[in-house]
Amino acid sequence: MNLKDFWYPLPKELIAQHPLERRDQSRLLVLDREKQTMTHRVFRDIQEYLRKGDCLVINNTRVIPARLLGEKEGTGGKIEFVLLKRLENDVWEVILKPGRRAKPGSRFAFGDGRLRAEILRIADEGNRIVRFYYDGVFEEVLDQVGIMPLPPYITENLEDRERYQTVYSKVDGSAAAPTAGLHFTEELLELLKARGVEVAEVTLHVGLGTFRPVKVENILEHHMHKEFYSVSEKAAEMINRARESHNRVIAVGTTSVRVLETVADDRGMVSPGQGETDIFIYPGYKFKAVDALITNFHLPESTLMMLVCAFAGRDFIMRAYQEAIEQKYRFFSFGDAMFVY
Repeated sequence: MNLKDFWYPLPKELIAQHPLERRDQSRLLVLDREKQTMTHRVFRDIQEYLRKGDCLVINNTRVIPARLLGEKEGTGGKIEFVLLKRLENDVWEVILKPGRRAKPGSRFAFGDGRLRAEILRIADEGNRIVRFYYDGVFEEVLDQVGIMPLPPYITENLEDRERYQTVYSKVDGSAAAPTAGLHFTEELLELLKARGVEVAEVTLHVGLGTFRPVKVENILEHHMHKEFYSVSEKAAEMINRARESHNRVIAVGTTSVRVLETVADDRGMVSPGQGETDIFIYPGYKFKAVDALITNFHLPESTLMMLVCAFAGRDFIMRAYQEAIEQKYRFFSFGDAMFVY
C-alpha cells in the first residue's frame, strides 16, 4: 500500500486559520457508508443522527502550553522545546530545535529563568530527555511561560487559548488537541444526553506524531509513536452496555478510535485500564468497537487520513474530500467535520 494512495491536492486558502465564533456552527458532511451518499449539514444537526442508547465516546485530554522559547545558559543561543511526554515528575521527553545546541549537560532557561532545564540524554529520533527546575508548581509555571503548540499549518495567532481545547477537556497532557471534539458545546452535549445518548469519557494524550509526515513509500513500514491512554471502569461499562444492547458506539475523533480499538476484544467489548498505544489503523483493518465516527478533514498522506479511509473505504473518502473541496469546506484543526456511519 503506497503513500501516494492517500494524497489529495488542497488549496491553501481552505486551511482554517481561526476557529468559528460558535463551535457548533461548523459545517458537517454526513457520509452514509451503506448507501454511499453525502449530505451537507451544520454540526449542530449531529443531534438528528444520534439515537437513544448510542454511546458517544469523547477524549477528555487537555492541551498543555507545551511550546517553550528560551536560551542556552552561558551563550544566550535561542532554543525551542516542545514537551512530548512526561516520564517521571520533572523529567520529560522533548522535541527541540536547533538540536545541535543541546548536548547532555547543556542547560537552558525559559521565561526569564522561571523555568530551567538540563539535557540528560539523547533519545530516539534526536529527541532529548530533560529535567526541569523551578520554584512552585510545575503546571502553574508552565502556564506562565509556555505557549500553546498550534499545528505548523496554522500560521496566525490564537487570541483565546480555550478555543484550542474541547469544552470537556480535563486531563492535562496533550501536545495537540483532539480536534473533532472542538465542535461540541456544553449545550449540545446536554441536548444529546437528554435524548438518551450516553457520553463516555476516555483519555488519550495526543503527541506531535500526529503531525509528523509518513516518510516511507510503503505505509506498512511506518512506525507510530506511543501515546498514553486511560479507560475508566465507568466508561468501559457504558461502552459495553451499548455493545450488548446492539446500540452504536460513536467515536469522537481518531484519538477515541485508537483508544477503543486498543482495548477492545474480538467481540468489541472493552476493558478498563491504562497504558500506551502505538496502534496503526489503515485500509484492511477490521474494526471491533467503533460503529460511527465524527472527525475533521485530515492532512494528505497522514496516518489520520489512512484511519478514516480504513473506516469508510478509500474511494468513498477521496470522493468526499473532493466534494468538500468543491464546496469550500474548511480543513484541518479549526476546520469543518464529517460524520461517518
